[in-house]
Amino acid sequence: MVKTTSSPFGGQGRTRVLLALRLLGESYARELARVLEMPLSGVQRALRGLELDGLVAARSLGRTRIFQLNPRYFAAAALSEFLGRLAEPEADLRDRVTALRRRPRRTGKPL
Repeated sequence: MVKTTSSPFGGQGRTRVLLALRLLGESYARELARVLEMPLSGVQRALRGLELDGLVAARSLGRTRIFQLNPRYFAAAALSEFLGRLAEPEADLRDRVTALRRRPRRTGKPL
């Protein structure tokens, strides 16, 4: 479980989603749910609220919606810096993000 004690963005779910997006760059709801070990419905609810607030931007890639921190947000640089500082004590989350496989395995490559 993540050790985030404060919820500066309106709730722990929203804060954790923002932290994960800061570490991943971009992601989709199911991947975020897996990384954060949260229910998919909670991640979707957090993403919907963050998108309405303008903190997160989404684009469609086929049938999948890809989310990222909104680069057009008026304080995007400050938000990214703040999230980076919030993520520093979250070693468990950083470990799960770095262990995440982001591309398919080459055919025939041993595990």
